[in-house]
Amino acid sequence: MDNVDVVIIGAGVIGLAVAAKLSQQFKDVLVIEKNKSFGEETSSRNSEVIHAGIYYPQASLKAKFCVQGKELLYQYCHERHIPVNRIGKLVVAHGPSEEKVLEKTLMAAKANGVNDLIWLDNSTLKQLEPNLRASAALASPSTGIIDSHVYMQSLLAQAQENNALFVAQTKMLNAHPCQTGFKVTLDSQGEQLTLQSKYLINCAGLHSEFVAKTIQGLDKSYIEKLHWCRGHYFSYQGRSPFKQLIYPIPRDNGLGIHASLDMAGQLKFGPDTQYIDKLDYNFPVNLKEKFIEQVSQYFPDIDVDKLQPAYSGIRPKLQGKADGFRDFVIQTAETHKIKGLINLFGIDSPGLTSSLAIANYVAEKLKFV
Repeated sequence: MDNVDVVIIGAGVIGLAVAAKLSQQFKDVLVIEKNKSFGEETSSRNSEVIHAGIYYPQASLKAKFCVQGKELLYQYCHERHIPVNRIGKLVVAHGPSEEKVLEKTLMAAKANGVNDLIWLDNSTLKQLEPNLRASAALASPSTGIIDSHVYMQSLLAQAQENNALFVAQTKMLNAHPCQTGFKVTLDSQGEQLTLQSKYLINCAGLHSEFVAKTIQGLDKSYIEKLHWCRGHYFSYQGRSPFKQLIYPIPRDNGLGIHASLDMAGQLKFGPDTQYIDKLDYNFPVNLKEKFIEQVSQYFPDIDVDKLQPAYSGIRPKLQGKADGFRDFVIQTAETHKIKGLINLFGIDSPGLTSSLAIANYVAEKLKFV
């Protein structure tokens, strides 16, 4: 039976960031991924936005990690030459009631340490973004975009430079706590393997609830219920009418159908929120009217013929359709009493932005085990 220091389950952006960090501390780090390659699920099906930390309740993990992670991510991208653009975004309001929401957002952002937001009135907006309709907006100059695939490649390369091992098409069947850590049984392309690991990190994203259920001795009360929430994106053909990202007031347990740009300048709109019972990336045929209705509120001259279905992604949310805010959940032995085990649940947005800060947090927790 092979012995390793750490087994990380899941090679999305969180698992890879944790691997890159822990491989600096431990000699033998193993990252397993059930898919054929890294980052095939939530991490590669999102808006690729580096968030500023505007919306989240003060003292929440989402607020803390987003603000910390944003600066860490920009620094990491600069040092490792990863495509990134501090493009900025506008959170727009239409009328007095939505402007009051913007005022509350401004206060929440300041409480989170985001002090660079700028209030823009209608006349200023017309000069900055002539194609935008809004009565007022908050400008967030520290919001940016990133090539998430290149970022994940870099995290994996960093981990492998430190002798971490990445194994795809491999699932964890079960894990049994023992005196020296965990006895972990894997299925690697149909072959069953058993190894010994001192630490076990559940970064399985959409599957973190299922993985937690395979860990013997973990009380069911600590296994968080995940709600799968699918979001759809439409691309917009031709030159973008906007120079920066455009966000409406948040709604439906999401940030609203926003306008974002990728590193090549391609404009896309999304995501919406659709709770689903099974993992299914299908794109419903009747979504276009919904997108046109919501996007035209801030982009009245939208050419509907340029709006084309692009892709969908699924987020592992802790809040159900009718629930309020739920924070990231990162459980350690302080909570579940199993030494060496860390479970990460509900790492949806701003998970990409928070990835390096989350990795630092996990590493810090392992120092005291």
